[in-house]
Amino acid sequence: MKKLNWALWAGFLLSVLSFLSYPFLFVRFPLTRDFPWANLILFLAAATLLVIGLRRAFSSARSHPLRSKIVATVFATLSVAIVALFVFTFFVMARWLPPSHGAPQAGQKAPEFNLADTSGRNVSLTEILSQPINGRAPTGALLIFYRGYW
Repeated sequence: MKKLNWALWAGFLLSVLSFLSYPFLFVRFPLTRDFPWANLILFLAAATLLVIGLRRAFSSARSHPLRSKIVATVFATLSVAIVALFVFTFFVMARWLPPSHGAPQAGQKAPEFNLADTSGRNVSLTEILSQPINGRAPTGALLIFYRGYW
């Protein structure tokens, strides 16, 4: 009777899940978006399971067919490639983005602009600063650049 090498399969599936969980889940939360610590923990757990699965596939105590050793090697190699792709994408390619030297800094006066508000009406900075709020003229405007999607 053949026994399934559950640790190898679980490690491979966890590495795929770790790779896909960042863009579909963890990017939504500021705590895990800026540094992917949750993904790195998941990759560490996947690596642990893969090592257990590889040791099980190559153990000399049992007589494993050659096919089991080949499958274990292929899945471990694919998992390492997935981790390498994630690390390269997050830590190397992210540094290739150009810096935004022309972006306004905190406390700096914003340039004049026309943007659509939430109802789709065009609003200018001058219009925002000239309309009274609760009977008083506003002293400033707060611009929020949301790095997400609606």
